[in-house]
Formats: sequence, structure tokens, C-alpha cells
Amino acid sequence: MRPSLGSGGDVVRHVHDLARDGHRVLLGITGAPGAGKTTFADRLAALLRASAPGGLHDDWVVRLPMDGFHLADCQLARLDRLARKGAPDTFDTAGYVALLERLVLDRDETIYAPAFERDLEQPVAGSICVSPSTRVLITEGNYLLLADGGWERVREVLDEVWYLELDDAERRRRLVARHERFGKSKAEARDWVNGTDERNAEMVAHTSARADLHVVSTVLDASGVVQPATPRLS
Repeated sequence: MRPSLGSGGDVVRHVHDLARDGHRVLLGITGAPGAGKTTFADRLAALLRASAPGGLHDDWVVRLPMDGFHLADCQLARLDRLARKGAPDTFDTAGYVALLERLVLDRDETIYAPAFERDLEQPVAGSICVSPSTRVLITEGNYLLLADGGWERVREVLDEVWYLELDDAERRRRLVARHERFGKSKAEARDWVNGTDERNAEMVAHTSARADLHVVSTVLDASGVVQPATPRLS
């Protein structure tokens, strides 16, 4: 079991250590819906850019969201899955794995990856640029530790996966606020959080013991403490 990382600086040093031998590092950030994965990944990327090794620039670290592989609404409607948008089978899992594998193997070409546009609630192709000089890729999403449905191949590609944790009441509050911000009424937002989001959260929670590290969601704002993963009793 790894020791605790005692500060935000320790978090950065840990990622630097992963990248020390020159290979391209793929770091996964996972956790339940609303745990703060995107915010955490953005802050970690900013800290890493501010501490780029000599000779490297901001593009040495790139954030690559799993959400870029959401199926478009037209496809979800065709498959009769639109009401479950965000569930594991509403993503192009094979496409996500194929991109991750290419990012490990292909260090000579510039690679373009999709992002997810929250205002549109749709994936947007070619939004993210991974250059040959990119050394660290931070990918965040709910299902990085799932053991079936094709998702098991994701864990095989990633160097480490950190499980992000947040108090459940606060996590649900943030989810309701997010859904309202992007167009749902309060009642619709609560129904979605208590239904689709909560089913997904329970599924993701059962994967937490497979993580390399457990991380408090606010860790980069507070002490920076990252706790080693501990198995949970079911």
C-alpha cells in the first residue's frame, strides 16, 4: 500500500515520479457523478503545468475527459437509451479504449480527441490536441474501474486510477445545481439525480476498491492529502 501524499506539492511530485522514465503517463480520475472529477482534474493539470520539467511547455500535460465519448443524442434516441444518458452503455467505450491505446503507442504524431460541451450536452470531435511532447494525460470519468461491458480494458491501459470522494449530500446538491444550470427545472433535476445519477453512483461506488489511491474531492484546495486506497466492505 502506498503512503499518504501529504500536500498538494506531494500530489504533483507523485505525478512527476510517474513520468520520470520518459514514458507517456495516463492517469485516471474516477468517482461518482458530482464528486468533482472535472474540477479536480483541471486543478491538477494547472499545478502540473506550473511545474513543467525543463524544456517542456504547458502541453506536457493534457486533460482528456471520458465524456467526450458520450454517444450523441440522435444515437441514444435510435437505441432507446436517451432517458438513461450517462449510463455505461451510452458511451462509445471501444472508441475510448482505442484512443487511450493509441496515445500510449503513438508518440510521434499529433492526436486529436473529442471533448464534451456542457452547454450543448453533446460530444465535440477534434477539440483536444495531444502533441508529441505531451507526457501526462489526465482522463476523468465515472467508469474507469468497471470490470465489464468493455470498460475493463480501460484500467489495463491506465498507469494509475485515483478514486475521488465527496460527502454524498454535498455531491447530490452539486448535481441538482448542475442540472438546473444546464436547463432542467428543480423538480426535473432532483428526479434525474435521484434516478439515473444515483443508480450510476451506486455502480461506481462498488468499483472503488480497485483504485490505486482514494482522494478527497477538495484535496487541492485544502491540505492536499491523498490517502492510499483501502478495500471497502460491501
